[in-house]
Amino acid sequence: MKIIILGAGQVGGTLAEHLAREENDITVVDTDGAKLRELHTKLDIRTVTGAGSYPIVLRQAGCEDADMLIAVTNTDEINMIACQVAHTLFRTPTKIARVRSTAYLTRKGLFAHEAIPIDVLISPEQVVTDHVRRLIEHPGALQVLEFAGGLVQLVAVKAFYGGPLVGQDLAFLGKHMPNVETRVAAIYRRNRPIIPRGDTVIEADDEVFFLAARRDIRAVMSELRRVERDFRRVVIAGGGNIGERLAEHLEHSHQVKIIEHNLERCTTLSERLDRTVVLHGSATSKRLLEEENIEECDIFCALTNDDEVNIMSSLLAKRLGAKKVLTLINNAAYVDLVQGGEIDIAISPQQATIGSLLTHVRRGDIVNVHSLRRGAAEAIEAIAHGDKQSSKVVGRTIAEIDLPEGTTIGAIVRGKEVLIAHYDVMVESGDHIILFVIDKRRIRDVERLFQVGLTFF
Repeated sequence: MKIIILGAGQVGGTLAEHLAREENDITVVDTDGAKLRELHTKLDIRTVTGAGSYPIVLRQAGCEDADMLIAVTNTDEINMIACQVAHTLFRTPTKIARVRSTAYLTRKGLFAHEAIPIDVLISPEQVVTDHVRRLIEHPGALQVLEFAGGLVQLVAVKAFYGGPLVGQDLAFLGKHMPNVETRVAAIYRRNRPIIPRGDTVIEADDEVFFLAARRDIRAVMSELRRVERDFRRVVIAGGGNIGERLAEHLEHSHQVKIIEHNLERCTTLSERLDRTVVLHGSATSKRLLEEENIEECDIFCALTNDDEVNIMSSLLAKRLGAKKVLTLINNAAYVDLVQGGEIDIAISPQQATIGSLLTHVRRGDIVNVHSLRRGAAEAIEAIAHGDKQSSKVVGRTIAEIDLPEGTTIGAIVRGKEVLIAHYDVMVESGDHIILFVIDKRRIRDVERLFQVGLTFF
């Protein structure tokens, strides 16, 4: 595909890296020549220096014959105008824009074909908020991803020494839990992937990715690690868009406090939120954390825009007795450095956002993509179409499907029914198939599996 990315920031740069690896024709546009030069030295892409909303710059970038425009600059207005220009002057087929401000997102009819012609809206704040919310709902999980409208979840947990399944092979899981259907999609041991088989033995500290129906997630987690109490007391550092949205979602079921250093923003938050306690001060203040009894906090979420504040406030909160800390980190290089030590969960907003962008770039009927392990692996939800003659998957059992190396099918959703993937399950047209791909170089092969042959038409 010929794709133009506007914005060479963290999201644009990470996206260019993902897509360039998959042999797409990528052009990145930005006003910052230094950022573009840095990208150009490490990736096989074209770069254009200029304002992404200017017609002449879009023409220079090749908008006349581009398949897709992805506008992810830091300015909502530039992203929106660029999509308008691409539609009006160049008839670009697919236009994706990052829009942050709720002032735009809450206006119905604004992003319609006859108004501002954006095909897909991406709101990173909402994506990250949902990501954090799911982790709070599943104490002990490192990652929680939803498929088929939430009917199936993929959960990553670290297997703890003493867990019932540690030291046992995976076949034991089925015998030990005969009434619960689950499938281990992948295991990472010392950062190396292992394709799970029935005789694979789980070791302490393995990162285990498993799929199950939403209702069975807690039961499976309890096999891999000690069950943690539900989080009740939540402290949020940072009252920006993410902090506010998270508090809004949690305040009726949890005890929530927000620490915000900007007094004016504190006033706004206290007016907008019903039950959340809003505190004016610095999240890195030891005195403030002690006064607010941080040792009674179940989870401390550092969600400011400043990585250093997030890391330091998390370390301080943990040292003062917070049971768990979750930290938002924009610099991807820091994420692996800090997770798993004092900081329990580190979240990269770029990686959370990339998945929602990749969904629209994939060929075949791909409805959900989640980027995992800092982009090394992907979880994909694809819909099977056609019949046995026109499709490579329909009318075949899972054992008969020629899956690319390093790819596993974890579950099939048929209507409201969740079928955990066993070798004799037959795929039908309209099934939602959830796959785990540990080798990103195989993504194209996975897409081809779900492209319908000409006989279907």
